[in-house]
Amino acid sequence: MAGTGLTARATTGRRLIDLHNHVIPPFYLAENRDRIDVSLSRALLDWTPQQSIDAMDQHGVETAVLSLSTPGVWFGNAETARSTARRVNEYCVGLAGQHSGRFGLFGAIPLPDIEGSLREIEYALDVLKADGIGLLTSYGGKWLGDADYQPVLDELNRRKAVVFVHPTIPSCCRTLMPGTSPIIAEVPQDTTRTVMSLLFSGTLTRCKDIRFIFCHAGGSVPMVASRMTQYGPKDLAERLPQGVDYELKRLYYDIAVGGNRPAIAALTSLIPVHQILFGSDFPYRRLGESADGMSQLGLSEADQYAIGRDNALALLPRLKAG
Repeated sequence: MAGTGLTARATTGRRLIDLHNHVIPPFYLAENRDRIDVSLSRALLDWTPQQSIDAMDQHGVETAVLSLSTPGVWFGNAETARSTARRVNEYCVGLAGQHSGRFGLFGAIPLPDIEGSLREIEYALDVLKADGIGLLTSYGGKWLGDADYQPVLDELNRRKAVVFVHPTIPSCCRTLMPGTSPIIAEVPQDTTRTVMSLLFSGTLTRCKDIRFIFCHAGGSVPMVASRMTQYGPKDLAERLPQGVDYELKRLYYDIAVGGNRPAIAALTSLIPVHQILFGSDFPYRRLGESADGMSQLGLSEADQYAIGRDNALALLPRLKAG
C-alpha cells in the first residue's frame, strides 16, 4: 500500500506533489561524508527510501520528485563527477521503479563540465525519462547566467526542459560572519544572485522555453525585484525588452522553508499563485513543516490545493499517471 500512494490519501485526504524532496544515496553519503554539512540535519545520516515514503504517507504526499542537494557531484574531477551523476540518476530511477507512482527525478549533471553535462542531459531525459534537470545556483563562483554555461542552458531550452535550481553556498561567502551559519542569509541570497545572473545576461530572454523552478519562495527575489529594474545594467531595456517583472513572473517558485506568511505575501505580490509549487526540502526539514503549514499561510483552500497539486500537474503532466 505504501508503494502506491493510497496510504497518503487515506490518512490525510491530501494528494500533494512535492517538487523539492532530496535523495541521499548510500554510496553518495559514504563517498562524500566529509563534504556534506550534516549539521543542517542529522537525518541525512539515517535517510532511506522507506523513511521518505513513511513521511510522505504521514503528511499526504502522493509523489515526490527527487533531486540531489548541495554540494552536488562536482569536486574538481570531471570523470568522478560524471560517474557520480550517472549513479545518482540511475539510483533514483530504480527507486521510482520499485515504488510505482511515488517518485520522480530531476536529474543531476556534472556542471561545470560542459561536455559531461550535455551527455548526462541526453541520458537522463531520453533514456531514464527524468522529469527535468536539477542544477545548483552556482559552481566555482560562477552563476547560471555565466557565458561558460550557455551551451548547457541552450540545450535545456531546446528540449523545453523543467529545470529545478537549488541554492548552494558559494565559496566567496562561507565565512563572511564568523560564528554565524551562512545558511541563514547566503542560501537565499544565492538564489537571488543566480536569478540576477540569468536576467542580466539575457539568458532568461534567450532561453524562453526553459521552465525554471527556484526554491524557498525565491530567496530575496520578491524583495529586491524593483531594485533589479532601478539599478540594473544601463542596457537593461535592450536585454529585457519586456522588463524585469515580466521575466520574473514566468518563473516558478516552491514554498520549501519559505512557507511563512511574510515570504508568501511577498511572493504572491510578485507572481500569480499558479506559478507557486509545493516543496518540503525533506529530509533537511521535516515534511510536515510545509505540508501541514500551508493552512497557516493565509491562502484560500483553492489556492492551497493549486499549490499542493494542480500547479505541479500543469508543469509535469506525466505525474497524473502516478
